[in-house]
Amino acid sequence: MSSHLRALTAAYRHAVDHLDGLESRPVAATASVGQLRERLGVPLPTTETPADVVIDEMVAAASGGHLGSASGRFFAWVIGGALPSALAADWLASTWDNNAALCACGPAAAVVEEVAGGWLKDILELPKEASFAFTTGCQLAHMTCLAAARHALLARAGWDVEADGLFGAPRIRVICSAQRHGSIERAVRFLGLGSNSLEPIVTEHDGRISPARLEAALVCGKGPTIVVLNAADLNVGAFDPFVELIPIAKDAGAWVHVDGAFGLWARASPERRHLAEGVELADSWATDAHKWLNTPQDSGLAFVRDARAHKAAMTLSASYLASSDEARDEIDWTPDWTRRARGFAVYAALRELGRAGVANLIERCCLHATTLAHGISVLPNAQMLVPPTLNQGLVRFLDPNSSSEADHDHRTDATIQAINDTGEAFFSGTTWNGRRAMRISVCNWRTSAQDIERTIEAFDSVLKSQKADRS
Repeated sequence: MSSHLRALTAAYRHAVDHLDGLESRPVAATASVGQLRERLGVPLPTTETPADVVIDEMVAAASGGHLGSASGRFFAWVIGGALPSALAADWLASTWDNNAALCACGPAAAVVEEVAGGWLKDILELPKEASFAFTTGCQLAHMTCLAAARHALLARAGWDVEADGLFGAPRIRVICSAQRHGSIERAVRFLGLGSNSLEPIVTEHDGRISPARLEAALVCGKGPTIVVLNAADLNVGAFDPFVELIPIAKDAGAWVHVDGAFGLWARASPERRHLAEGVELADSWATDAHKWLNTPQDSGLAFVRDARAHKAAMTLSASYLASSDEARDEIDWTPDWTRRARGFAVYAALRELGRAGVANLIERCCLHATTLAHGISVLPNAQMLVPPTLNQGLVRFLDPNSSSEADHDHRTDATIQAINDTGEAFFSGTTWNGRRAMRISVCNWRTSAQDIERTIEAFDSVLKSQKADRS
């Protein structure tokens, strides 16, 4: 047996054991950082070690150190669990080991992105003329889209940012929601616009930007402007009213970018499509495949209506690059150079699910989120803050012996920790309108009605235990 076969066989065995054990193992990690350092931090060996032995010993040393985010009872953040075909395709992408930067480095990797990109525009109902990029995640997707925006806006002002940089360039304003994700701030920092370029708009009670507030923000300043809107914010899944807001922004000459990290996938569901009505009017869109499409991590997606601006912001030429005239060179559209062939996992996931399967996955997760939020909120001392309209909801836990908001905040955080400590499920906290809450997020294809029932029962036990402790 070859060393390759022994190592891959060991990896396969451990992978199947991990996946088969998701239902029985605690969702939270059980090993401490100190324990992991002690186990993994062995002296670097001076002699060779057989590859399969390395794999076996590494798996043993890392035991208990994995968060069960692939479990159907992981509800903390918007993290999916890889579909079987997507996981297998990702393994093969690593095996083929092509640098998906040029068609010449791997023609199949280039063509599979071309096909998958077309499928994505179709299922998300984005403009056919839009270009696209496969990035590490939504962070780099934002950066890619906003780089295209920077190029287009400064070109209108007579400035070549790729040649002359930003020193002396017109200042770009970035109008955004006060409920924006932190990746927007990082993107403008990476692009040299600076966090002070952000001009947050206070949202209404439903978490959305109102037309009046956007109009007021647009007239308060001058110069090139980017407007960033939310297709499902991270706390309550709020969609900005695109049909109203985008024409206002366009009339002011602004570039409109949409953060659709997970919410853009509502477009794939006939039942939820109305939430994102008008989103196709924007100039660029960023989302993740490793969220609701359930591919492995390292799978962000950027779409740009103005393909020329997109390519101008990313491309380069050099004598040693074997550019293709008959296929798409990925390096023309992404900020990274050496990169894995991300298109295979996306292609496989879309093939496995099909159009109807994607829609069903969206609907199933939304139904589970609603059932979970309502099931928890009717328990003693639980309070629904925001019911799910998509797959996100907020629940708060009250201290029955106090009317203090600070005590309710403390009880909320303590309850989240208590449920995570049971290992039955995993949640995270957030602050919404000044109050602590537990965030409910469902986007895993594995999540079942049994997972939801099991989680509600775990909360019932935790809350009864808290009551008994007070007695």
